[in-house]
Amino acid sequence: MSGNTFGRLFCVTTFGESHGPALGAVVDGCPPGLALAEGEIQSDLERRRTGTSRHTSQRQEPDRVRILSGIFEGRTTGTPIALLIENEDARTRDYDKLRDRFRPGHGDYAYQQKYGLRDHRGGGRASARVTVATVAAGAIARKYLREKLGLTVQGWLSQIGPHILACVDAASANSNPFFCADPSQLPMLEEYLRGIRRDGDSIGARVSARATRVPPGLGEPMFDRLDADIAWAMMGINAAKAVEIGDGVAVAAQRGSEHRDELTPGGFLSNHAGGTLAGISSGQDLLVHVSFKPAASIQVPGRSVNLARRPVEVVTTGRHDPCVGLRAVPIVEAMLLLVLMDHFLRHRAQCAEVVPGTPRLEG
Repeated sequence: MSGNTFGRLFCVTTFGESHGPALGAVVDGCPPGLALAEGEIQSDLERRRTGTSRHTSQRQEPDRVRILSGIFEGRTTGTPIALLIENEDARTRDYDKLRDRFRPGHGDYAYQQKYGLRDHRGGGRASARVTVATVAAGAIARKYLREKLGLTVQGWLSQIGPHILACVDAASANSNPFFCADPSQLPMLEEYLRGIRRDGDSIGARVSARATRVPPGLGEPMFDRLDADIAWAMMGINAAKAVEIGDGVAVAAQRGSEHRDELTPGGFLSNHAGGTLAGISSGQDLLVHVSFKPAASIQVPGRSVNLARRPVEVVTTGRHDPCVGLRAVPIVEAMLLLVLMDHFLRHRAQCAEVVPGTPRLEG
């Protein structure tokens, strides 16, 4: 299976399946000299881990990361960094009855058509379980960009089902199981998700992420535009169905006089574009939104066919998230960090000596 490597100068290759022995990533291109310990990666993995609340899958994976290479005396050496996370709580028996049938809305049928066989245990490579590897790699990018540029990325749940959630306090998203940045909405979310789980169903969601202190100049004018690479990265996340930058789909209803982000000597007056201009970062905050479909693994009976093309009914039992958008917040952050890390290294390689001649604007 090709297509498992992401990035050009900061290259991340992931491997593993939901019910295999382990998952992991090889990070190639990390600059040498970065102080890095397993605990610094572990903190990001804890945020996406299953079983941390009753509103996520109850699969009890500790997600302990091991660094196998690329570190000497606590610092990166510039050689490939191998990361390994073992699967310790896979229950393959939960999927035995799906061996000969396709779950509607899942990757089962498409995998069978492409490869002629598939790993039915939790979806194999199609499972969101594999994102533990990208979150681990993103933690390395997070530390480097924070120390080098002061750049930070914070995500939050901005919509679940019909409920729009404001970003009142972005930091508060780290202190509740919903990654909600509006603490006043927590009781509503608790009751809403309890009802979804009681129905044996699932619900879609939208995740937003903001990157601050992004240097201007990242990205290219054409096919390697920063916003294009962000969209490509986000669509590589399981269950992602739409990506928006800045005002996103709302721009269809805006006039040019409203949308354009005017400049003054004191800085930009708005940020409708979401931090990119002509595919290159403007130095403003990068604002990204990703919409996730409702999970297909639910207990509501659904029609499908088996390997012999005969009609069957499918009910997915086992341990599943009623809303994949909750644990998608650290995944969206990780993918945004990986894009920014890769583009920063590419920009440094080509344009490190460029003097723009114009002071950087604020805002």
